[in-house]
Amino acid sequence: FSYILLNKPKGYLTSLTDPFGRPIVLDLLKDIKERVYPVGRLDFNSEGLLILTNDGELTHALTHPTKEVEKVYIVKVKGIPSSEKLKILSKGVTLKSNYKISPCNIYLLKIINGNAILKIKIREGKKRQIREMGEYIGHFVLKLRRTQFGPISLKGVKPGEYRYLNKEEIRSLKKIV
Repeated sequence: FSYILLNKPKGYLTSLTDPFGRPIVLDLLKDIKERVYPVGRLDFNSEGLLILTNDGELTHALTHPTKEVEKVYIVKVKGIPSSEKLKILSKGVTLKSNYKISPCNIYLLKIINGNAILKIKIREGKKRQIREMGEYIGHFVLKLRRTQFGPISLKGVKPGEYRYLNKEEIRSLKKIV
């Protein structure tokens, strides 16, 4: 099997094809001969860590909600949410999509030009979950970047670049599921 870590830039679909001809993540993997599939998704305007593999069993395990694989995001939101709002979100709320999120960890990292940079750790990953969390507290997501998926970190991989996971990283992914 092949296991690839891609730093997905904004403006690419996490899809194998697009009927509208928009850029897809596979466009960034031109040198890869084997067919690989994304483990989970990052929406068109999101960026960061995306694992691609042809190991279907591991993909299923890593994305199954019962496995609660931790994902870490650095999120820039409009304005500065109060600690009370962050506390409410961290305890779990029902979003506008009627999805009840599980408790999560949210940290205020810094404030830049009147906007907050948050670190959010979740153990689920519903479609647009982080963006809806921002909307829930009235602070729209301006930038969203996944920096970690389970034990795998984005460290050292620039936007648009990829690398193969090493044996230890593959072992660590299999160990958590």
